[in-house]
Amino acid sequence: MWLPLLVVLALIFLYRWYRQSQILENLSDKYVFITGCDSGFGNLLARQLDRRGMRVLAACLTETGAENLKKEASSRLQTVILDVSDNESVGSAAKWVSTVVRNTGLWGLVNNAGYGFALALNEWQKQEDFSKVLNVNLLGTINTTLQLLHLVRKAQGRIVNVSSALGRLSVIGGGYCPSKYGVEAFSDSLRREMREFGVKVSIIEPGAFQTPMTLSIDGHVNNLKRLWDNLPATVKESYGENYYEQYVKAMTGLFRNASPKVHKVTDCMEHALTAVYPWTRYAPGWDSKLYYLPLSYLPTVISDYLLCRSAPKPACM
Repeated sequence: MWLPLLVVLALIFLYRWYRQSQILENLSDKYVFITGCDSGFGNLLARQLDRRGMRVLAACLTETGAENLKKEASSRLQTVILDVSDNESVGSAAKWVSTVVRNTGLWGLVNNAGYGFALALNEWQKQEDFSKVLNVNLLGTINTTLQLLHLVRKAQGRIVNVSSALGRLSVIGGGYCPSKYGVEAFSDSLRREMREFGVKVSIIEPGAFQTPMTLSIDGHVNNLKRLWDNLPATVKESYGENYYEQYVKAMTGLFRNASPKVHKVTDCMEHALTAVYPWTRYAPGWDSKLYYLPLSYLPTVISDYLLCRSAPKPACM
């Protein structure tokens, strides 16, 4: 009884494996522009694609980041300074890319630059805290894409937007989850709009990985302390010191348990740029595949229960 079903499943998996294993040829003449290359995913991806012989245009926030990256890459790799939250900086970088790629167009755009020091309860933050992360993670992605889209369209290339498992399941307050939900929505509409132009749009939804941003535990703790210290006394009394301490402990534990296998994320990015049939969504990390994404499909009452059962209790309860 089960044998025919197992055979069908095996054939489906075999077909998927064969389809996803097909890689494009002549990659050495393709330009790829990557944001956020000072460290983390962007830095590793830039070196990874450079080793494959692709023409990498790496955007870094700082001169130091750009210089360090050039030391670890071939002479093919070129860098530019870019702050994705600054419209003039994005415009200047877009003009630079246009002069480099000329009539060949831009094969790949990877919107990787991100800001993650905004992981705290909504009530603990102000509008400017939300704006800071939204300006980088969402509006920076949108602006960079819009200013380079004509070059990607000319090459009938690929756009890879870095979202998060938290773009499918909002488990924490602040601007981070809304920014990643926004990236998901922007990517979905863009994918449909660009379909007839031959442009493919992929979304990366990683779980927790050990990047300089997640490993900067002191930075996250200091940010939480800043937010807590600036709260009105009445709000602090409602939550209580024990709530704050338990919250900090939970956040630091999450970062310490993050996966060190960062290449799993950049391998997905590389596949999205080089595969004949790239996936629409990639979910690197077992926590993303087996926890966050499945949980996002469950009825709200179940997902709320599972997410809230271990949360600290406020003093007023």
